[in-house]
Amino acid sequence: MVLSLSSAPSVDLLPEKLFGTDGIRGKVGELLTPHLALTVGLAAGKVWREFHPGGVVIVGQDSRNSSDMLSSAIAAGLTAMGFEVWHLGLCPTPCVAYLTKTTEAIGGVMISASHNPPSDNGIKFFGSDGKKLDSLLAASMEDTIRQIYYGHITPRCTSAGRLLPQQDLTASYSKFLLDCLPGGLDFSGLRIVLDLAWGASVKLAPSLFESLGAEVICLHSSPDGARINVQCGSTHLDKLQQAVREEKADLGFAFDGDADRVMAVDARGRVVCGDYILYLWGRHLQSLGLLPDNLLVATVMANLGFEMAWRKLGGQLIRTPVGDQHVQEAMWNTGAMLGGEQSGHIICHHFHYSGDGLQTALHLTSIVKQSGGSLAELVDNSFSRYPQVLKNVRVENQKKRANWHNCDAIQKAIAQASSALGQGGRVLVRASGTEPLIRIMVEAESPDLTEYWSNYLATVVAESLA
Repeated sequence: MVLSLSSAPSVDLLPEKLFGTDGIRGKVGELLTPHLALTVGLAAGKVWREFHPGGVVIVGQDSRNSSDMLSSAIAAGLTAMGFEVWHLGLCPTPCVAYLTKTTEAIGGVMISASHNPPSDNGIKFFGSDGKKLDSLLAASMEDTIRQIYYGHITPRCTSAGRLLPQQDLTASYSKFLLDCLPGGLDFSGLRIVLDLAWGASVKLAPSLFESLGAEVICLHSSPDGARINVQCGSTHLDKLQQAVREEKADLGFAFDGDADRVMAVDARGRVVCGDYILYLWGRHLQSLGLLPDNLLVATVMANLGFEMAWRKLGGQLIRTPVGDQHVQEAMWNTGAMLGGEQSGHIICHHFHYSGDGLQTALHLTSIVKQSGGSLAELVDNSFSRYPQVLKNVRVENQKKRANWHNCDAIQKAIAQASSALGQGGRVLVRASGTEPLIRIMVEAESPDLTEYWSNYLATVVAESLA
């Protein structure tokens, strides 16, 4: 096949905003093409060269079928700009963040769409400190991507870098996770089910728990790019709940595709979401004097029952917009050491600057083991959640999705629902930062009210936008 310049993607294929709440994410073959990935690699190399004349960039990926293609194209762009690329292969996102921080690397790239379906993929960036790119650097990189993509500039470098497989580096990440646990701790006597979602945690998670003496039962335990996250993992907990009950396990964990988040299930099959994990981990750190100002950071999605219970313990709770970057920013600004999202994306600054599903699962298990009881007992003695209903309305039109708040019908419906719920409930409507969805949350003391008003709002949004 002969390719000409005319076969390059037309300029209108790039959306108005390329970077979302978690890097670049979209459909493979539509937004995410080899052409764009190569452009991203060149742009990242050009921007990083403004601070570093060369050096190492770490690249990792999840198990999606498209991840090989995208990582190869990005690596080609980075090596063309003179950087040495250490390719980790299959690994969790927090592994890339950790290794970028603790090695000589000047940056890191993770190829993953997290909890999204197999047809999606994404490109996440990390700085040399292991943190996600700040807004100014991300804006500079996006501007450079556009200039290269549209042919306004052609970045050049006189010497090419090398691509080096470095899968063995993931062992140092595993050691780090184990070293963060209390000395002498073991999980012997615990029977644990792990749902690995056919994704990035399939190699590391079982070995970590087994090395600590746990009996491990695995679901969806091989890397399968065609089935990653499909009816499994942290967004589909029914199979984990069933397995925990059938296997008479003590607890279970479900990771998403890149293992930066985790959801737990207790021995009774009850879901233990990020709110419970924050409460239990926060209470544990509080008892050790390791939680400054008894402060936790959560998002607007955090349950009212959680907030009220935490305040009864003398704690403070700061809410942020949805997205781990907002949680992270609030943690840096306030000095909070623990924060996260209801979805199971938990950040503990005592150990890591990245949300880490494996680390969270290990520490929650450690808390259970040290308690001398069970996860079910810890949950029983925590708090009761207010009934909360979440609805997603698909809105493919990006402009309509971005400007939903300008729709009079939706605003009127929100005001109507909020008035009806009063002080005993909440309404939250927002556009997803990672998927073409308008997300609706209704929370109230009455399950009937949450169901009624969430259905009403979803209908209004669908009729107005979709």
